[in-house]
Amino acid sequence: MTDSRANFKVFKLLKIIFSSFLVAALLLFTVASIRTFTLDVNVGLQTAHWEKTNNISLVIDHHQRKELLENFKKAVRIPTVSFSPTESNTTALLDFERLLRKVFPTVFSSTLVHHELVANYSHLFWVPGSQPDLVPYLLLAHIDVVPASESDGWEAPPFSAQEIDGFIYGRGTLDDKGPVMGILQALEYLLIKGYAPRRGFYIGLGHDEEIHGHNGAVNIVHVLKQRGVRLSFVLDEGLAILDGIISGLEGPAALIGVSEKGMANVKLSVSVKPGHSSMPPSETSIGILAAAVKRLEDNPMPRFFGYGPERETFEHLAHKFRLPMKFIMSNLWLFSSLLGRVMERKPDSNAFVRTTTAVTMFNAGVKVNVIPSLAEAYVNLRIHPAHSLQEVLDLIQSTVGDQRVKIELVYGFDPLPVSSADEKSFGFQIIKKTVLDMFPTVAVAPGICIGNTDSRHFKDLTSDIYRFSPVWFKPGDLQRFHGINERISKKNYEDLVAFYFSLIQNSDIQKLPEPHSSLHEL
Repeated sequence: MTDSRANFKVFKLLKIIFSSFLVAALLLFTVASIRTFTLDVNVGLQTAHWEKTNNISLVIDHHQRKELLENFKKAVRIPTVSFSPTESNTTALLDFERLLRKVFPTVFSSTLVHHELVANYSHLFWVPGSQPDLVPYLLLAHIDVVPASESDGWEAPPFSAQEIDGFIYGRGTLDDKGPVMGILQALEYLLIKGYAPRRGFYIGLGHDEEIHGHNGAVNIVHVLKQRGVRLSFVLDEGLAILDGIISGLEGPAALIGVSEKGMANVKLSVSVKPGHSSMPPSETSIGILAAAVKRLEDNPMPRFFGYGPERETFEHLAHKFRLPMKFIMSNLWLFSSLLGRVMERKPDSNAFVRTTTAVTMFNAGVKVNVIPSLAEAYVNLRIHPAHSLQEVLDLIQSTVGDQRVKIELVYGFDPLPVSSADEKSFGFQIIKKTVLDMFPTVAVAPGICIGNTDSRHFKDLTSDIYRFSPVWFKPGDLQRFHGINERISKKNYEDLVAFYFSLIQNSDIQKLPEPHSSLHEL
């Protein structure tokens, strides 16, 4: 009788636990389902009533189209290459200045525009607004490019600006002469039409971004600091419009970079006594270092998906996915770990979920029969926003775990602060509005740059830095960045001009409208 009573109590308890579990599971499923079909963070300001600014429309006739494309080609043909931190093609940089003055005569002659050279080769333009109380902003781009050789397999010589099937090929077409020429071409057209801004703005063109911007961008920042300038926002290169790049996403997505990963160049070295190869030690400097490198590759940095801006990216895009991915993306509070594991399987998406480790240089040995006294390897790390530079260095030390391996930080910096991307974020919403005005079917989301830009030097002048240009990337195009066959379509370059033409005018509003409806957050 006692056993039966005990069994009954256990059964009753199990029933209560099971019922509670079912209720909890049902509640979780209900919440997740509601979020799946109601969470759309792209609503709000898109249906609000924006302040009227009487924008000038841009109509480019046949003659202007031919001229603006030819001017762009001339810019691409000038080999403004940054080879190393100590070597740049300064002759080409001077040629580029002469080209700018020639093809944008109104910009350089207008009494409304104040221009100055910075550090000999960079350019700073100031266009004051009619309402000085409106905080100015900065459009940023860079003139220099990375090296390119025709022998690498280009379809057209890398500085030829040759047209093939509606595309202009050449180093710098994407990075970053499209924005350089697009911004100035837009300003040229606006000035010709008699435009004068309400909100003042700066244009900064650095000349050494590809070698860290320590002369160009850094000195532009120094000039602005001396003048006590504060900026509403900064817009630089970085992310783009991805079409067919994100697996499962229905339609293109414009990703606006709200941060960028940190970076570290780390040198590993092993020193031993040299000797003859006929009497080798049990371990050579090369063997010791190779083992350390292998440990780094076998033990990647922790997965941090969901702890940086990448979470917002997928929440903004969730409504553009089909089920079941729509369900997962809408409920990252529940599925972020699962999605992170999926993303780490491919190199391009793995870059968004962790600090990446890439061994890029390995040097050792002077002769085939000599045990080398020194072996060196260089590791390049791109640091996730949830990591710090010091934490990364500590992890390298513990992973290598060999006191014979000397570890030195050559150069590095922490991830950049995350800029705002909510409905009160002036810069983000102006950029988003301009994108949607031009491309109404494109989804817009904040993102993170896995590379680095000149914009990081401006963090003391503003809390909001954005990295985006309306360049369209289709499958295979991402590899053109710093790779072979870099190109942009003629139509896309014209889009760049139109984008900056509209953005400058859209920025003239005094404040953002109130959202039409609140976000469906749970």
